[in-house]
Amino acid sequence: MFLFKGKNVLVTGGSRGIGKEICKHFAKYGAKVIVSSRKLDACEKVVEEIKNDGGDAIAIAANMGKMEDVNMLAEKSFGECGYIDVLVNNAATNPIFGPLLNTEEKAWDKIMDVNLKGPFFLALRIARKMIEGRGGSVINIASTAGLRSWPGLGVYGISKGAIVQMTRQMAREWAGGNVRVNCIAPGLIDTDFSRVLIDNQALREEALKTVSMNRHGVVSEIAGLTLFLASDAASYITGQIIVADGGGMC
Repeated sequence: MFLFKGKNVLVTGGSRGIGKEICKHFAKYGAKVIVSSRKLDACEKVVEEIKNDGGDAIAIAANMGKMEDVNMLAEKSFGECGYIDVLVNNAATNPIFGPLLNTEEKAWDKIMDVNLKGPFFLALRIARKMIEGRGGSVINIASTAGLRSWPGLGVYGISKGAIVQMTRQMAREWAGGNVRVNCIAPGLIDTDFSRVLIDNQALREEALKTVSMNRHGVVSEIAGLTLFLASDAASYITGQIIVADGGGMC
């Protein structure tokens, strides 16, 4: 139920952190993986690692904040693979940290373009083919910041909250086309994105106060959950937001 031999998987933000681990997991279980992020050399390094481990992958650079790149990514993916069975919308950015009152329009636009607009329109392009074909799975990576307020992460949290509702609406509309859409909301995970919290003892202890398991997560724990949601084992699951935060939202 967890084998993906003969399946094609597109992962955005796939060159590092959670996205990289998701790419490596899918390749390990037989999928051909399209590794995408802004920088081609970073994508190619992941592809090299996957191939060295006996997997199959290709690199396509794309900036999810630019619609021309979003459209190009869809077209090149179809051109290389013919069909996409699984889309993982993982790419995200957060160039600001602070109160909402300090938000500048340029920063708002960048966050919304990369975190929401790009994933939305990429999913539309991929899902149209899925509905016309054999169906598929779309997995959106959100955050617990989209389900509750976090100091300093206001605009980022707003974008991820929109991803949560986007997931539900897509799942509702596309279920008849055999397309399942689910969302993962990670808590504090050990990535470059959260390094400022994890490496600072005081900040880390404060962040973990409400986490039942009293530890941060690791990228493999999110990758494994992604594989499950894309697999036949989750064939009756759609429109769900799965929180992976060690019990922080209990």
